[in-house]
Amino acid sequence: MSTKADAGRMEKIVSLCKRRGFIFQASEIYGGLNGAWDYGPLGTELKRNLKDYWWRAMVRDRDDVVGLDGAILMNRAVWKASGHEETFTDPMVDCRTCKTRLRADQLAETRQCPVCGSKDLTEARAFNLMFPTFVGATADESSKTYLRPETAQSIFVQFKNVLEVSRKKLPFGIAQIGKAFRNEINPRNFTFRSREFEQMELEYFCRPEQGMPLLEYWKEERLRFYENIGIKRERLHVKTVPDEERAFYSKGTYDIEYEFPFGAQELEGVAYRTDYDLRQHQNASGKPLEYFDDETKERFLPHVVEPSAGVDRTVLALICEAYDEDSAPDDKGRMETRTVLRFHPRMAPVKCAVFPLLKNKPALVAKAREVQQLLRPHMNVFYDESGAIGRRYRRQDEIGTPFCVTVDFETLGEKSEELRDTVTLRERDSMKQQRVNMADLLRTVITSVT
Repeated sequence: MSTKADAGRMEKIVSLCKRRGFIFQASEIYGGLNGAWDYGPLGTELKRNLKDYWWRAMVRDRDDVVGLDGAILMNRAVWKASGHEETFTDPMVDCRTCKTRLRADQLAETRQCPVCGSKDLTEARAFNLMFPTFVGATADESSKTYLRPETAQSIFVQFKNVLEVSRKKLPFGIAQIGKAFRNEINPRNFTFRSREFEQMELEYFCRPEQGMPLLEYWKEERLRFYENIGIKRERLHVKTVPDEERAFYSKGTYDIEYEFPFGAQELEGVAYRTDYDLRQHQNASGKPLEYFDDETKERFLPHVVEPSAGVDRTVLALICEAYDEDSAPDDKGRMETRTVLRFHPRMAPVKCAVFPLLKNKPALVAKAREVQQLLRPHMNVFYDESGAIGRRYRRQDEIGTPFCVTVDFETLGEKSEELRDTVTLRERDSMKQQRVNMADLLRTVITSVT
């Protein structure tokens, strides 16, 4: 259960996200749009780092996974076959007093409106979460389809094509990162539950007898992934979804949850979906989607294990995990509160900041620009010459930059020839500084940020 301290922490995180350019309310100058968010310059970099690392871990570093980038718009028949058109719903109630719409399954047993406290609520009714749209010149039933509510279905309907061109043998996976849309009844908790979001999904196809062992395998792989991006294992929880809460076609599902300030909530689901999806599309389309085993001469529909993660939820978890406050000396040696984002270096939006000690010394500025150009081809680098060095350090701490490089008079060899072409390298978390030769700088930094 979240506390007032947790709520205060979350308020600080939301404020920082706007102030430093991580996340903005979509359409803000027009009053915003509930459940929609824009990522600013730093948020875009953080999100890109997460997606790139997921793709590297799930596709590039493996021989048994290939990629797909499916269309957001699909034939309506896909959503009929998958069951989404009929069953992709949440139970909705209305408060007759304040007119708020609520998810019935999120209300307390007292069935009381959390906004105004009224118990005068309507009966629950099914609300389809898909956004309908129309393709072509006419807006009628013949041209109706939906914005996709998940990325998985394009993988299933393209299974045969991908299998043929990739020449993979079971078990193998098809991975995809992409946008999905759900008309949530009650978007909430900042970016955690939104109407427009991104998913990182893998459909890992296998023989039926491999399903349960692979469910365990992918649960552990995904936990290891979160640790590798800087989320502490003790803040992750694995929930075994009970039979009555699982999808009817699932033989086993785990929810990987993270301890957000607003409570433990799902980051990712790992589900053993059997052959349900391929069977539905094979039956509805009339097209064979079976796999032929060259060795056993069997022809069968593969089963599938699906690790499905939310990009936006994971970005929010990274920010919540990284947010910290401690004490540090200011430029005059007085202790002050320091706000710092302790991102794992591989996730940090900016990897290294470069400062000339003084901006009115052309030789220092020129040398600092030289350092910037040395690092820029390999990582995202920020150049800053405005304000006292201490203030510049604080700005970088607040956005999570793991390293700062200062070019000073020692770099120019004005105080000691031995220190010529050395710079001060400052580490974010410990705030320790060391002299590093420019020739060694790239190797020193890049080994920590990749």
